Amino acid sequence: MAPHVLVADDDAWILRMVATVLEKRGYSVETAVDGEDALARALARTPDLLITDVMMPKMDGWSLVRQLRSHSSLAMLPVIFLTALSSEDDRIRGFRLGADDYVTKPFRFEELDLRVAKTLRRMQATVQETREQLGGSSLRGDLSQVGLSSLLVLIEMERKTGLLQLRAPNGPSGQILVREGKVVHARLDDTEEPVDAECVYYLLTWGAGEFEFTACLVEGADRVAVSTTHLLMEGARLMDEQNESTAGTQTVMTVPPISSDDGW
Repeated sequence: MAPHVLVADDDAWILRMVATVLEKRGYSVETAVDGEDALARALARTPDLLITDVMMPKMDGWSLVRQLRSHSSLAMLPVIFLTALSSEDDRIRGFRLGADDYVTKPFRFEELDLRVAKTLRRMQATVQETREQLGGSSLRGDLSQVGLSSLLVLIEMERKTGLLQLRAPNGPSGQILVREGKVVHARLDDTEEPVDAECVYYLLTWGAGEFEFTACLVEGADRVAVSTTHLLMEGARLMDEQNESTAGTQTVMTVPPISSDDGW
């Protein structure tokens, strides 16, 4: 079956041209005129790839991707941002949201065609490799390739039990304990707060870093007590609130350097 691509842009000419190019390559293409339209279409029919503009009415591309990532069925959806924004801060923001590529307007349609094919191949290979490694006793990788939301969904699907360790580039590190695929505890190393669900919300903001999962026995109470879907949706809501409150500036979350050992 041909890959299904959802394209979101408020420019009717770009929508028509992108759809034409991709349909000629054999893709199934659906178009949306704004972020809200794209969200509704993605929830109705799960696409294999999203190509989205950033600056759109009703819901911008940043918010659209955060909302999509909050649904477990869409947490691993590959995304290509298609935008006139070209600053380094915009690129960093896009990749922190788990974007797989970033195409700056104006662009050549041949270039977009190549990037679509490359993104679909890379995502398929990455997800397959991650699932195969999860079948073993350990897994390690790069958060810029497989985001935390995707990892948590895969761990839930595989009903894994063990320790997921994460380390930001030149920054803090954290641990997430899962049992039968469900997050039961989370904390940052050498820091008292945030903890459990609040810690997961903080870790979901990391767009880069290293992760390592090790299968092991996990004892103790379930201190999170909510589903993976709830964690992803609440994390997306909090990120939207933070971005609205900072009026488009990059959010920086700080953690007090208090050493602690809670017994896990």
